Amino acid sequence: MRDLKIPEQRHPEKAHRPDNAQPKKPSWIRVKAPGGKGYAETHKIMRDNQLTTVCEEAGCPNVGECWSQGHATMMIMGEICTRGCTFCNIATGRPDALDAFEPGRVAHAVQKLGLNHVVITSVDRDDLEDGGAEHFAQTIRAVRHRSPKTTIEILTPDFIKCDDSALELVAEAKPDVFNHNLETVPGLYPEVRPGARYFHSLRLLQRVKELNPSIFTKSGIMVGLGEDAQAVKQVMDDMRAADVDFLTIGQYLQPTPKHHAVDRFVKPEEFKTYEKAAYGKGFLMVSATPLTRSSYHAGDDFARLREARNKKLGLA
Repeated sequence: MRDLKIPEQRHPEKAHRPDNAQPKKPSWIRVKAPGGKGYAETHKIMRDNQLTTVCEEAGCPNVGECWSQGHATMMIMGEICTRGCTFCNIATGRPDALDAFEPGRVAHAVQKLGLNHVVITSVDRDDLEDGGAEHFAQTIRAVRHRSPKTTIEILTPDFIKCDDSALELVAEAKPDVFNHNLETVPGLYPEVRPGARYFHSLRLLQRVKELNPSIFTKSGIMVGLGEDAQAVKQVMDDMRAADVDFLTIGQYLQPTPKHHAVDRFVKPEEFKTYEKAAYGKGFLMVSATPLTRSSYHAGDDFARLREARNKKLGLA
């Protein structure tokens, strides 16, 4: 029986990779260990509803802060991914069949937590004809039915092996925010994000806007993987050409010695420079800090994002 708590069984595709040293984290990205009443309550709701969270599976450093406030990012369609990205701590392999009752359990948890804003993500499901698009749509509809006032943000795979109708299924469910991360600069894709294609991901984000201009689009990258500042700013330009509204930039942290090495720890001052450049290029919203992650402070950021668009349209 496979035990996903054992790194060799969690990441069989990385077992024969050479070890990469894990440098000591600087003071600006150290966080407190998770704990407290709020954290325990969120943990119980997740377990009672048999839900997987990306917070746990990806080893997010912000899990203690977010869960203590009752915020968790739901990860649907199982805990095993069909991809083997070298930066990611989510288990790789052959996933189980989809659980038809999962959308209802997600909706129940959102209602129980009293969330004003929820983030729903998933593993890659290249084994499914639609990449899991219909399951995303069902989950969005279930949350809308249970919690009509809750705004919904989704973080999707790239649907690279699917027909165009897969993305249309998701867009028709009308999430408030459609997020798909580019993860890194194009030159690092073969090493960092094998199986994905940079320009396909850009086009995916652009098509969402074409299908429904009212949906906010969002994308993010990690830094510290070996990129340079010029490449990061080119990604910004590419995102803006695809009409992406919201950019996130955070520090890459290496999950295990078998994962992609940390090239460097980017200083907070450099993140400030990226933030200023991104706003100058026309993004409505930018989050660029060492601890920024796709769903970190997502609810507060969504309120600011909506306010920024209303201001731009003269509705504020």
